[in-house]
Amino acid sequence: MKFSVQPLVKPARAFRTALLPLMAALVLAGCATVPSGLPEITTTAQFKEQGKEQQQQGATPPAGFTRAVPAEAQPRGAWWLAFNDPVLNSLVEKADVNNGNIQAAAARLAEARALARSANADRLPQIGLGAGANRGAGLDKATASTRPATMTNIGATFSYEVDLFGRLSGASKAANLDAAGREALLQSTRLAVQAEVAQTYLQLRALDAERALVREQVEAYRDTLRLSQRREQAGDIAELDVARVQTEVSSTESDALALDRQRAQVEHALAVLVGDSASSFGLSGADWSTTLPSIPPGVPATVLTRRPDVSAAQSAVLAAQARVGVAQAAWFPDISLTGAAGYASPEIGDLFKWSARSWGVGALLSLPIFDGGRREAGVQGANAQLDGALASYRTQVLVAFQEVEDQLAAIRTLQEQSVVQAQAVTSAARATSLSDTRYRNGYISQLDLLDARRSELRNRRQALQVKSAQYQAAVGLIRAIGGGWDVPAPVAAAGTAQTTVAAR
Repeated sequence: MKFSVQPLVKPARAFRTALLPLMAALVLAGCATVPSGLPEITTTAQFKEQGKEQQQQGATPPAGFTRAVPAEAQPRGAWWLAFNDPVLNSLVEKADVNNGNIQAAAARLAEARALARSANADRLPQIGLGAGANRGAGLDKATASTRPATMTNIGATFSYEVDLFGRLSGASKAANLDAAGREALLQSTRLAVQAEVAQTYLQLRALDAERALVREQVEAYRDTLRLSQRREQAGDIAELDVARVQTEVSSTESDALALDRQRAQVEHALAVLVGDSASSFGLSGADWSTTLPSIPPGVPATVLTRRPDVSAAQSAVLAAQARVGVAQAAWFPDISLTGAAGYASPEIGDLFKWSARSWGVGALLSLPIFDGGRREAGVQGANAQLDGALASYRTQVLVAFQEVEDQLAAIRTLQEQSVVQAQAVTSAARATSLSDTRYRNGYISQLDLLDARRSELRNRRQALQVKSAQYQAAVGLIRAIGGGWDVPAPVAAAGTAQTTVAAR
């Protein structure tokens, strides 16, 4: 009978064979690339609506593409000073301090900064002091006694996680970027509140002007009513004509009261914006003397990169990229160093003797072998968050361009409309003057005079609404471009009007 003997596998070789799949996984994880940097934004040198305006004026608008870089640190300026209104200045300054939305955004920023400091602390050694006492049998090994004894100890502890694969630094970077995003959102909230205060205040002044106009028209109707009543008493006109004028007086007074109600609501909204109670806040009526700032030609499209919401979206992309690296670093082992030193003794009186000293050091390496796909799911989730941040960033950029183009289009068309409407007001006022003279001399009927007055009032109110819309569009443009337009002039280059956002 023959026997065959199989050679045994050496333990070291078996160990290496068992580690091959693990090493392969680590190598694959190490080869995974972590995306970095912001998506590239290519913009035209000028907004489309400004190009239309310059073409109408016979100028050649600059064209071409400009590589936009983050400019959230660029100063936005005290843009409201351009309106040259002391009341508006004081309201904006008050809102900066007392507005609830700004205070809430500031609190969220403080929370994000605290989380960033906590993440940064994980990268530093942890040192602590501790003391304790344990009572039990068999604690005194020197005497081999089984009687109950008390063991007291006091000492210092030390721990440190070695960040070999960048997990802690990536988490710290992501937390700092979150804080930067919160800071940008605070600036965005502040800019939004400032713009809303300005628009609400300007709406209030527009209502003051319209109320004054309507009440002036009421007095004109009352003057006509008194004349009509005298002519009725003289037998020149019928009672029907007096009733018609009385209808116009009452109808116009009703419009004036409706404007009073609207003004009260706007004033209450302004109180909330500046952080006051609507019951204690008041703003008396005044002439509408606010200056309408002029917009210089050639504001470059790159000013959009300083918009706080765009800056926040940029920070969100960078933070998501850092978290992808953190998720990928979970494939690597964690190495922790620990240490303790102090004194331990069963007798409190001997606790600080040299013979009672104790110490210990240790190192711990941990690496999950099987986690049910948890780490892979973490990487996939981080990549999904990055894709979402990129999509939000692209959308935010497109919305920014839309808002600027909307306001520029509004400013351009409102300027043209104001010229035409001014002509209509002039013609209507002339028609009313002629109609009043002819009516007093008995050449035209009362219906013709009332129709002329209604036409003049309608056109004057329309002119005020156009003026108000111009102010609203100016503030809207300032908000859309992220602040004032004091920026360097763009460099002209060849190209076409187009905007693209590069993909990851």
